[in-house]
Amino acid sequence: MTPLTALETLPTADFFDYESLLSAPEQRKLSELREFLAAEIAPYAAEWWNKAEFPSHLLPKLAALELSTPAQRGYSNLFAGLVIAEITRVDTSIATFFLVHHDLFVESLYEFGSEDQRSRLLDDASNLRTTGAFALTEPEHGSDVAGGMETRARRVVGGADHGGDCWVLNGAKRWIGNGTFCDYMLVWARDEADGAIRGFIVDAGLPGVSRSRIENKIALRTVQNADILFEDVRVLEADRFAGINSFADTNALLRGSRISVAWQAVGQQLAAFDVARQYAVERRQFGRPLAKFQLIQQQLVSMLGNAVASMGMMVRIAQLQDLGAADMAQVALAKSYTSARMRETVAMGRSVLGGNGIVTDYRMAKIFADAEAIYTYEGSYEINTLIVGRALTGVSAIA
Repeated sequence: MTPLTALETLPTADFFDYESLLSAPEQRKLSELREFLAAEIAPYAAEWWNKAEFPSHLLPKLAALELSTPAQRGYSNLFAGLVIAEITRVDTSIATFFLVHHDLFVESLYEFGSEDQRSRLLDDASNLRTTGAFALTEPEHGSDVAGGMETRARRVVGGADHGGDCWVLNGAKRWIGNGTFCDYMLVWARDEADGAIRGFIVDAGLPGVSRSRIENKIALRTVQNADILFEDVRVLEADRFAGINSFADTNALLRGSRISVAWQAVGQQLAAFDVARQYAVERRQFGRPLAKFQLIQQQLVSMLGNAVASMGMMVRIAQLQDLGAADMAQVALAKSYTSARMRETVAMGRSVLGGNGIVTDYRMAKIFADAEAIYTYEGSYEINTLIVGRALTGVSAIA
């Protein structure tokens, strides 16, 4: 450590102290989460990422934190967002697993599941005894999947040999997080009879379901994204989400997941600032710490400004969530803005580390690469921009 200063005495990346808005119990729980992340994830995250392996042994420990769908447990939306940001700050892949399973699959059970479905599945899913995935995106349909969905569902009435009323699914999904190992997946398909979008809880072990891992990724390598094929997969009527009759029914769910990914963009910036600041203080060049160079200080200040501005926007989104007033255009602006600032921030962070910024030994390369996934998923920067543009002008540039 350079005598210039001790890192622990310097201001945190939460420069405006947004965390002080949390209740005292929430602040204590966030500290507990940080201790867990420092002990159980930080020392190993780069190895998991390099090997593209998911640490399944971690699931019971994650469950023990009792942070599944925090808002359902009575925590504030701000706390729920900061949980995602803090996990991302240490490892974006684990944060992505967390939000796919909890914010999409488990939250779907709360929002759309029948009493029977919740009683059968919710406790195990909430406690990570079973894992879930959210199968929406298709090989040929990402941003336009609402109108272009090709996966089909056909109703079959009666038939004791098939266990009663059921649906037959045919189609393909792509980029499905947790898809290689999940026990259940929420699958979206178009009803052949009327064209409506339906949701189904599909046991991943059913005949006709085949899964393959997407290889050669340069981002979120620990996340197990899958290509999934459905060939005459029979799903009981009891496993259709009764609360979903159109794609519009999913708006609240997708809005929530988009908010979570915007919080990931905040967490990425906090991580990049942490790593770059420590490196600048400790690394010496030309006989002095990098932190004494004006251009390095300028980059650190710009990184911090981006992070603080992004966090401030997300704090306001959390407040609007508490009021039930966060609309899709506001969320789209938050996701597009924070992800754009994130891209700038991680690029400056990589620059601060010089050549060491391209190897995962120093964390920044992993942060830099993972940012590209966040920039794209849950609505790309461009799509979210056009959603806001439509709200501003009353004219859609998408369709």
